[in-house]
Amino acid sequence: MDPESMDTEYDVIVLGTGITECILSGLLSVDGKKVLHIDKQDHYGGESASVTLSQLYEKFKQNPISKEERESKFGRDRDWNVDLIPKFLMANGELTNILVHTDVTRYVEFKQVSGSYVFKQGKIYKVPATEMEAIGSSLMGVFEKRRMKKFLEWIGSYQEDEISTHQGLDLDKNTMDEVYTKFGLGNSTKEFIGHAMALWTNDDYLHQPARPSVERVLLYCQSFSRYGKSPYLYPLYGLGELPQGFARLSAIYGGTYMLDTPIEKVDYSEQGKFQGVHTKLGHFRAPVVIADPTYFPEKCKSTGQRVIRAICILDHPVANTNNADSLQIIIPQSQVDRKNDIYIAIVSDSHHVCAKGHYLAIISTIIETDKPHRELEPAFQLLNPIEERFMGIAELFEPKEDGSKDNVYLSRSYDSSSHFESMTDDVKDMYFRVTGHPLVLKTRQDDNN
Repeated sequence: MDPESMDTEYDVIVLGTGITECILSGLLSVDGKKVLHIDKQDHYGGESASVTLSQLYEKFKQNPISKEERESKFGRDRDWNVDLIPKFLMANGELTNILVHTDVTRYVEFKQVSGSYVFKQGKIYKVPATEMEAIGSSLMGVFEKRRMKKFLEWIGSYQEDEISTHQGLDLDKNTMDEVYTKFGLGNSTKEFIGHAMALWTNDDYLHQPARPSVERVLLYCQSFSRYGKSPYLYPLYGLGELPQGFARLSAIYGGTYMLDTPIEKVDYSEQGKFQGVHTKLGHFRAPVVIADPTYFPEKCKSTGQRVIRAICILDHPVANTNNADSLQIIIPQSQVDRKNDIYIAIVSDSHHVCAKGHYLAIISTIIETDKPHRELEPAFQLLNPIEERFMGIAELFEPKEDGSKDNVYLSRSYDSSSHFESMTDDVKDMYFRVTGHPLVLKTRQDDNN
């Protein structure tokens, strides 16, 4: 890019090309904002990039094997697009809605994830997400199936303004545990509803108002019914396609991108407001900056949690999944004497993320002990034999303030959850703080036709 031909005044500067930052860049460009997007790295995705196998070895192995040995074992490097932070999209979730709203679906192709499973007493079971699946599930006895069926029917028919559909429950006053009690559900059923359908990572939700949990179960069921098999979608060629799709959207609406451009200095006014950045390509000004935590570490704080992730290469499908080419497995915390769930996301060559005949299984959880690698052992046992594994630990950060004082708006670190709902909550929250109005998703006319 020729520095002489570049503008220096922008409405917004965005630092980092993580999924959160790229979505906001795209949304603000569509809104008519003049956006400059800068990344110190030479590729899209930031902490949530998809990388080749050689990049994976360079990042995680001190003594990586030779190119010849690697390719003889795992095939061509260009056949690998490995997510550093694995997540699936809910078919009816907010990220899917944003993709449709912005028409980024023109640039990214998705494939349905084949199944969702839950670990119970040493085995994995498919998660039932419809009344009929609940009836056929081996997770429950015959009477529990009937109670589960009634619970799901209640969730599906619940209407806020129709008191007759509430069955005497107040979602803002009754806890989720009280809702379970109302339907007579047993502990194991509560567990897979709360962890495999509502996707809570621990049991704190049981003693909180029921509304968020009911909404999560409804989202799961609606996402499941949209395509069948599972509620999850996954982009072909990996999650790195998402930031690139939103970057293309931003560019169509006039956004400017500069990769491989470190920030040399940040300017503030006498009042402490953000004013601009200095780079090797020049000085660029804007009244607002959006960034990931790595650009302003002094303005972030630790959440007190660390995530361990293990990327595993397999040469076989996971046992007892009908040879599924993709799936999620949730290991509820109570099943392995933990406080937080363990997630396993599995994809394969059918998603163009690994060489033919291979599978990628990525495990994640919140660290609870001083021996975090051992905490993943229950997941390793489900996946064995494992050809190769890469393990990394990440501390989770959040902004100290909301950004209104200095116009520096920072995203949160990606959590250990298996889906994008918490990330899209962060996108919507940041969008509101930056623009002063909520993000309204609606079908948009294509301005370029």
